[in-house]
Amino acid sequence: MNLNSQFCLVSFVFIYLISAVLAGRDFYKILNVPKSATLHEIKKAYRRQAKELHPDKNKDDPDASRKFQDLGAAYEVLSDEEKRKKYDRCGEDCLQRDGMMNGGMDPFSSFFGDFGFHFGGGEQNNETPRGADVTMDVMVTLEDLYSGTFIGIIRNKPVMRAAKGTRKCNCRQEMITRNLGPGRFQMMQQTVCDECPNVRLVNEERSLEMEVEPGMVDGQEVRFSGEGEPHIDGDPGDLVLKVKTEPHPVFERRGDDLYTNITISLQDALTGFTMELKHLDGHMVSITRDKITWPGARIRKKGEGMPNNSNTNLFGILIITVDVEFPKTELTDEQKGDIKKILNQESISKVYNGPRGF
Repeated sequence: MNLNSQFCLVSFVFIYLISAVLAGRDFYKILNVPKSATLHEIKKAYRRQAKELHPDKNKDDPDASRKFQDLGAAYEVLSDEEKRKKYDRCGEDCLQRDGMMNGGMDPFSSFFGDFGFHFGGGEQNNETPRGADVTMDVMVTLEDLYSGTFIGIIRNKPVMRAAKGTRKCNCRQEMITRNLGPGRFQMMQQTVCDECPNVRLVNEERSLEMEVEPGMVDGQEVRFSGEGEPHIDGDPGDLVLKVKTEPHPVFERRGDDLYTNITISLQDALTGFTMELKHLDGHMVSITRDKITWPGARIRKKGEGMPNNSNTNLFGILIITVDVEFPKTELTDEQKGDIKKILNQESISKVYNGPRGF
Protein backbone atom coordinates (compact mmCIF):
# COMPACT_ATOMS: atom_id res chain seq x y z
CA MET A 1 0.00 0.00 0.00
CA ASN A 2 1.48 3.36 -1.05
CA LEU A 3 1.66 6.49 1.09
CA ASN A 4 -1.38 8.12 -0.54
CA SER A 5 -3.53 5.04 0.08
CA GLN A 6 -2.45 4.88 3.72
CA PHE A 7 -3.25 8.57 4.15
CA CYS A 8 -6.70 8.11 2.61
CA LEU A 9 -7.44 5.13 4.85
CA VAL A 10 -6.35 6.99 8.00
CA SER A 11 -8.43 10.02 6.96
CA PHE A 12 -11.48 7.82 6.37
CA VAL A 13 -11.19 6.17 9.79
CA PHE A 14 -10.66 9.55 11.48
CA ILE A 15 -13.73 11.07 9.77
CA TYR A 16 -15.79 7.98 10.65
CA LEU A 17 -14.82 8.20 14.32
CA ILE A 18 -15.54 11.93 14.45
CA SER A 19 -18.93 11.34 12.83
CA ALA A 20 -19.74 8.63 15.34
CA VAL A 21 -18.89 10.91 18.24
CA LEU A 22 -20.91 13.79 16.84
CA ALA A 23 -23.85 11.53 16.13
CA GLY A 24 -24.23 10.84 19.84
CA ARG A 25 -26.15 7.97 21.36
CA ASP A 26 -28.32 5.60 19.34
CA PHE A 27 -31.65 6.11 21.07
CA TYR A 28 -33.43 3.47 19.00
CA LYS A 29 -30.84 0.90 20.02
CA ILE A 30 -31.06 1.97 23.69
CA LEU A 31 -34.84 1.47 23.68
CA ASN A 32 -34.50 -1.61 21.45
CA VAL A 33 -37.14 -0.43 18.96
CA PRO A 34 -37.03 -0.03 15.17
CA LYS A 35 -36.91 3.42 13.59
CA SER A 36 -40.51 2.88 12.44
CA ALA A 37 -41.72 2.34 16.04
CA THR A 38 -44.97 4.03 17.00
CA LEU A 39 -45.33 6.21 20.08
CA HIS A 40 -47.21 3.37 21.78
CA GLU A 41 -44.35 0.95 21.07
CA ILE A 42 -41.80 3.46 22.38
CA LYS A 43 -43.73 3.92 25.62
CA LYS A 44 -44.05 0.17 26.13
CA ALA A 45 -40.34 -0.35 25.47
CA TYR A 46 -39.39 2.39 27.91
CA ARG A 47 -41.60 1.08 30.68
CA ARG A 48 -40.37 -2.48 30.22
CA GLN A 49 -36.69 -1.54 30.32
CA ALA A 50 -37.09 1.03 33.10
CA LYS A 51 -38.31 -1.73 35.39
CA GLU A 52 -35.22 -3.79 34.58
CA LEU A 53 -32.62 -1.02 34.61
CA HIS A 54 -33.69 1.10 37.56
CA PRO A 55 -30.67 1.72 39.85
CA ASP A 56 -32.59 0.59 42.95
CA LYS A 57 -32.80 -2.87 41.41
CA ASN A 58 -29.22 -2.92 40.10
CA LYS A 59 -27.14 -1.68 43.03
CA ASP A 60 -24.26 -4.00 42.11
CA ASP A 61 -23.94 -2.52 38.62
CA PRO A 62 -21.66 0.57 38.63
CA ASP A 63 -23.14 1.64 35.27
CA ALA A 64 -26.77 1.38 36.40
CA SER A 65 -27.27 5.15 36.75
CA ARG A 66 -25.73 5.87 33.36
CA LYS A 67 -27.86 3.21 31.66
CA PHE A 68 -30.98 4.57 33.28
CA GLN A 69 -30.12 8.13 32.27
CA ASP A 70 -29.48 6.97 28.69
CA LEU A 71 -32.87 5.27 28.72
CA GLY A 72 -34.54 8.44 30.01
CA ALA A 73 -32.82 10.55 27.34
CA ALA A 74 -33.92 8.12 24.63
CA TYR A 75 -37.52 8.32 25.81
CA GLU A 76 -37.37 12.11 26.10
CA VAL A 77 -36.39 12.44 22.45
CA LEU A 78 -38.30 9.65 20.75
CA SER A 79 -41.59 10.37 22.55
CA ASP A 80 -41.52 14.00 21.35
CA GLU A 81 -42.48 14.38 17.68
CA GLU A 82 -40.40 17.54 17.05
CA LYS A 83 -37.29 16.23 18.84
CA ARG A 84 -37.56 12.87 17.11
CA LYS A 85 -37.69 14.44 13.65
CA LYS A 86 -34.58 16.53 14.34
CA TYR A 87 -32.79 13.51 15.88
CA ASP A 88 -33.59 11.39 12.82
CA ARG A 89 -32.23 14.16 10.60
CA CYS A 90 -28.95 15.00 12.33
CA GLY A 91 -28.55 13.05 15.57
CA GLU A 92 -28.20 13.97 19.22
CA ASP A 93 -25.56 16.63 18.51
CA CYS A 94 -28.18 18.82 16.77
CA LEU A 95 -30.51 18.55 19.75
CA GLN A 96 -27.72 19.48 22.15
CA ARG A 97 -26.64 22.42 20.01
CA ASP A 98 -30.20 23.78 19.77
CA GLY A 99 -30.84 23.35 23.50
CA MET A 100 -33.55 20.71 22.99
CA MET A 101 -32.06 18.14 25.38
CA ASN A 102 -32.85 18.47 29.08
CA GLY A 103 -29.47 17.19 30.22
CA GLY A 104 -30.14 17.77 33.92
CA MET A 105 -33.44 15.96 34.06
CA ASP A 106 -34.14 13.24 36.59
CA PRO A 107 -35.62 10.28 34.68
CA PHE A 108 -37.29 8.94 37.79
CA SER A 109 -39.22 12.09 38.66
CA SER A 110 -39.84 13.10 35.07
CA PHE A 111 -41.12 9.78 33.79
CA PHE A 112 -42.00 7.52 36.68
CA GLY A 113 -44.54 9.88 38.19
CA ASP A 114 -46.51 9.84 34.97
CA PHE A 115 -46.24 6.08 34.52
CA GLY A 116 -46.94 5.09 38.11
CA PHE A 117 -43.78 3.05 38.72
CA HIS A 118 -42.77 2.02 42.22
CA PHE A 119 -39.39 0.72 43.33
CA GLY A 120 -37.53 0.22 46.52
CA GLY A 121 -39.95 -1.26 49.03
CA GLY A 122 -38.33 0.12 52.20
CA GLU A 123 -40.38 0.48 55.33
CA GLN A 124 -42.55 3.56 55.52
CA ASN A 125 -42.36 5.93 58.44
CA ASN A 126 -45.72 5.43 60.10
CA GLU A 127 -45.20 8.52 62.26
CA THR A 128 -45.48 10.83 59.25
CA PRO A 129 -49.12 11.86 58.71
CA ARG A 130 -50.44 11.07 55.28
CA GLY A 131 -53.24 12.31 53.06
CA ALA A 132 -56.07 10.06 51.91
CA ASP A 133 -55.76 7.78 48.90
CA VAL A 134 -58.04 8.54 45.96
CA THR A 135 -59.50 5.50 44.17
CA MET A 136 -61.02 5.75 40.70
CA ASP A 137 -62.43 3.23 38.23
CA VAL A 138 -61.02 3.51 34.70
CA MET A 139 -63.21 2.04 31.98
CA VAL A 140 -61.19 0.13 29.38
CA THR A 141 -62.25 -1.84 26.34
CA LEU A 142 -61.62 -5.52 25.80
CA GLU A 143 -59.48 -4.49 22.82
CA ASP A 144 -57.25 -2.45 25.14
CA LEU A 145 -56.89 -5.38 27.53
CA TYR A 146 -56.00 -7.71 24.65
CA SER A 147 -53.31 -5.58 23.00
CA GLY A 148 -52.33 -3.17 25.77
CA THR A 149 -52.39 0.60 25.50
CA PHE A 150 -51.80 3.88 27.34
CA ILE A 151 -54.70 5.97 28.63
CA GLY A 152 -54.26 9.67 29.33
CA ILE A 153 -55.89 10.93 32.53
CA ILE A 154 -56.39 14.51 33.68
CA ARG A 155 -56.26 14.85 37.48
CA ASN A 156 -57.39 18.07 39.16
CA LYS A 157 -55.17 17.77 42.18
CA PRO A 158 -55.09 20.08 45.24
CA VAL A 159 -51.50 21.13 45.90
CA MET A 160 -49.97 23.28 48.62
CA ARG A 161 -48.56 26.67 47.80
CA ALA A 162 -46.87 29.23 50.06
CA ALA A 163 -49.09 31.87 51.65
CA LYS A 164 -48.54 34.90 53.86
CA GLY A 165 -48.12 34.56 57.59
CA THR A 166 -47.40 31.56 59.77
CA ARG A 167 -49.41 28.70 61.19
CA LYS A 168 -49.24 26.31 64.08
CA CYS A 169 -47.92 22.89 63.10
CA ASN A 170 -46.38 19.75 64.58
CA CYS A 171 -48.65 20.18 67.57
CA ARG A 172 -47.99 17.74 70.42
CA GLN A 173 -48.81 17.14 74.07
CA GLU A 174 -46.03 17.81 76.57
CA MET A 175 -45.98 17.43 80.37
CA ILE A 176 -45.26 20.66 82.28
CA THR A 177 -44.88 21.44 85.98
CA ARG A 178 -47.08 24.22 87.32
CA ASN A 179 -46.24 26.08 90.57
CA LEU A 180 -49.37 26.39 92.71
CA GLY A 181 -47.66 28.09 95.70
CA PRO A 182 -44.93 27.50 98.23
CA GLY A 183 -44.01 23.84 98.08
CA ARG A 184 -46.98 23.00 95.85
CA PHE A 185 -46.56 21.74 92.26
CA GLN A 186 -48.85 20.09 89.72
CA MET A 187 -47.97 18.01 86.61
CA MET A 188 -50.25 18.67 83.67
CA GLN A 189 -50.41 18.26 79.88
CA GLN A 190 -50.12 21.21 77.56
CA THR A 191 -50.46 21.47 73.80
CA VAL A 192 -47.24 22.79 72.23
CA CYS A 193 -47.06 23.83 68.57
CA ASP A 194 -44.29 25.03 66.27
CA GLU A 195 -44.59 28.05 64.03
CA CYS A 196 -44.39 27.16 60.33
CA PRO A 197 -44.84 29.16 57.10
CA ASN A 198 -48.48 29.35 56.09
CA VAL A 199 -49.75 27.38 53.06
CA ARG A 200 -52.86 27.34 50.93
CA LEU A 201 -54.39 24.64 48.73
CA VAL A 202 -54.70 25.34 45.01
CA ASN A 203 -56.23 23.04 42.39
CA GLU A 204 -53.82 22.23 39.58
CA GLU A 205 -54.36 20.15 36.47
CA ARG A 206 -52.01 17.16 36.30
CA SER A 207 -51.61 14.96 33.20
CA LEU A 208 -51.01 11.31 34.00
CA GLU A 209 -50.63 8.31 31.75
CA MET A 210 -51.84 4.88 32.81
CA GLU A 211 -50.50 1.81 31.07
CA VAL A 212 -53.08 -0.88 30.41
CA GLU A 213 -51.00 -4.05 30.22
CA PRO A 214 -52.17 -6.98 28.05
CA GLY A 215 -54.23 -9.42 30.09
CA MET A 216 -55.05 -7.12 33.01
CA VAL A 217 -58.24 -8.11 34.86
CA ASP A 218 -61.09 -6.22 36.49
CA GLY A 219 -60.08 -4.71 39.81
CA GLN A 220 -56.36 -4.71 39.01
CA GLU A 221 -54.76 -1.53 40.28
CA VAL A 222 -52.26 0.98 38.96
CA ARG A 223 -50.95 3.20 41.77
CA PHE A 224 -49.54 6.70 41.32
CA SER A 225 -47.49 7.60 44.39
CA GLY A 226 -48.15 11.03 45.88
CA GLU A 227 -51.03 11.86 43.51
CA GLY A 228 -53.77 11.52 46.14
CA GLU A 229 -55.07 14.03 48.66
CA PRO A 230 -52.46 16.29 50.32
CA HIS A 231 -51.80 16.47 54.05
CA ILE A 232 -50.91 19.91 55.32
CA ASP A 233 -48.37 18.53 57.81
CA GLY A 234 -47.33 15.34 56.04
CA ASP A 235 -47.13 13.42 52.77
CA PRO A 236 -49.84 13.21 50.10
CA GLY A 237 -51.75 9.99 49.59
CA ASP A 238 -51.76 7.91 46.41
CA LEU A 239 -54.02 7.86 43.38
CA VAL A 240 -55.26 4.32 42.77
CA LEU A 241 -56.74 3.55 39.35
CA LYS A 242 -58.78 0.35 39.07
CA VAL A 243 -59.38 -1.44 35.77
CA LYS A 244 -63.02 -1.91 34.82
CA THR A 245 -63.95 -3.60 31.54
CA GLU A 246 -66.62 -2.14 29.28
CA PRO A 247 -69.21 -4.65 27.96
CA HIS A 248 -68.28 -5.97 24.52
CA PRO A 249 -70.80 -6.62 21.72
CA VAL A 250 -69.09 -9.82 20.51
CA PHE A 251 -66.93 -11.37 23.22
CA GLU A 252 -67.34 -12.20 26.89
CA ARG A 253 -64.25 -12.72 29.03
CA ARG A 254 -64.01 -15.38 31.72
CA GLY A 255 -60.52 -15.52 33.14
CA ASP A 256 -58.17 -15.84 30.16
CA ASP A 257 -60.85 -17.46 27.99
CA LEU A 258 -63.13 -15.67 25.54
CA TYR A 259 -66.70 -16.72 24.72
CA THR A 260 -68.86 -15.81 21.75
CA ASN A 261 -71.80 -17.14 19.73
CA ILE A 262 -72.32 -17.63 16.02
CA THR A 263 -75.51 -18.44 14.11
CA ILE A 264 -75.44 -20.68 11.05
CA SER A 265 -78.15 -21.93 8.73
CA LEU A 266 -79.64 -25.42 8.96
CA GLN A 267 -78.06 -26.15 5.61
CA ASP A 268 -74.59 -25.27 6.92
CA ALA A 269 -75.28 -27.22 10.09
CA LEU A 270 -75.91 -30.37 8.01
CA THR A 271 -73.34 -29.94 5.25
CA GLY A 272 -70.49 -28.05 6.93
CA PHE A 273 -69.33 -24.47 6.69
CA THR A 274 -66.35 -22.12 6.71
CA MET A 275 -66.39 -18.62 8.14
CA GLU A 276 -64.00 -16.04 9.58
CA LEU A 277 -64.37 -14.24 12.89
CA LYS A 278 -62.73 -10.85 13.47
CA HIS A 279 -60.68 -10.90 16.69
CA LEU A 280 -60.02 -8.05 19.13
CA ASP A 281 -56.82 -6.91 17.42
CA GLY A 282 -58.26 -7.26 13.92
CA HIS A 283 -56.77 -10.61 12.92
CA MET A 284 -59.18 -13.15 11.46
CA VAL A 285 -59.93 -16.49 13.11
CA SER A 286 -60.93 -19.22 10.65
CA ILE A 287 -63.77 -21.54 11.70
CA THR A 288 -64.30 -24.65 9.59
CA ARG A 289 -66.64 -27.61 10.07
CA ASP A 290 -66.98 -30.44 7.54
CA LYS A 291 -69.40 -32.50 9.61
CA ILE A 292 -72.83 -32.05 11.13
CA THR A 293 -73.04 -29.27 13.72
CA TRP A 294 -75.86 -29.46 16.25
CA PRO A 295 -77.41 -26.49 18.06
CA GLY A 296 -75.40 -25.67 21.16
CA ALA A 297 -72.22 -27.30 19.87
CA ARG A 298 -69.01 -25.65 21.07
CA ILE A 299 -65.95 -25.04 18.94
CA ARG A 300 -62.72 -24.45 20.87
CA LYS A 301 -59.84 -22.48 19.36
CA LYS A 302 -56.69 -22.83 21.46
CA GLY A 303 -54.47 -19.77 21.77
CA GLU A 304 -57.20 -17.37 20.63
CA GLY A 305 -58.30 -16.23 24.09
CA MET A 306 -56.92 -13.38 26.20
CA PRO A 307 -53.20 -13.04 26.97
CA ASN A 308 -52.13 -14.00 30.46
CA ASN A 309 -51.07 -10.90 32.39
CA SER A 310 -48.16 -12.70 34.08
CA ASN A 311 -46.91 -14.27 30.84
CA THR A 312 -48.18 -12.59 27.68
CA ASN A 313 -46.82 -15.45 25.57
CA LEU A 314 -49.65 -17.60 26.95
CA PHE A 315 -53.21 -17.19 25.67
CA GLY A 316 -56.50 -18.65 26.78
CA ILE A 317 -59.09 -20.44 24.63
CA LEU A 318 -61.75 -18.94 22.37
CA ILE A 319 -64.96 -20.92 22.89
CA ILE A 320 -67.60 -20.49 20.18
CA THR A 321 -71.17 -21.69 20.81
CA VAL A 322 -73.13 -22.46 17.66
CA ASP A 323 -76.79 -21.53 17.20
CA VAL A 324 -78.70 -22.97 14.22
CA GLU A 325 -81.32 -20.94 12.42
CA PHE A 326 -84.10 -23.10 11.00
CA PRO A 327 -85.88 -22.13 7.77
CA LYS A 328 -89.09 -20.20 8.24
CA THR A 329 -90.78 -21.23 4.98
CA GLU A 330 -93.10 -24.23 4.79
CA LEU A 331 -91.91 -27.35 2.95
CA THR A 332 -93.96 -29.14 0.30
CA ASP A 333 -94.84 -32.80 0.70
CA GLU A 334 -92.29 -33.63 -1.98
CA GLN A 335 -89.54 -31.71 -0.17
CA LYS A 336 -90.41 -33.43 3.09
CA GLY A 337 -90.19 -36.79 1.37
CA ASP A 338 -86.78 -35.94 -0.11
CA ILE A 339 -85.46 -34.90 3.30
CA LYS A 340 -86.69 -38.16 4.86
CA LYS A 341 -84.95 -40.16 2.14
CA ILE A 342 -81.66 -38.25 2.62
CA LEU A 343 -81.62 -38.43 6.42
CA ASN A 344 -83.04 -41.95 6.61
CA GLN A 345 -83.88 -41.56 10.31
CA GLU A 346 -86.57 -43.26 12.33
CA SER A 347 -89.08 -41.04 14.07
CA ILE A 348 -87.99 -40.60 17.70
CA SER A 349 -90.02 -39.04 20.47
CA LYS A 350 -88.60 -38.88 23.98
CA VAL A 351 -90.20 -37.48 27.08
CA TYR A 352 -87.97 -37.04 30.08
CA ASN A 353 -87.22 -34.73 32.99
CA GLY A 354 -83.77 -33.17 32.74
CA PRO A 355 -81.58 -30.87 30.71
CA ARG A 356 -81.20 -31.36 27.01
CA GLY A 357 -78.17 -33.41 26.10
CA PHE A 358 -76.22 -32.45 23.01
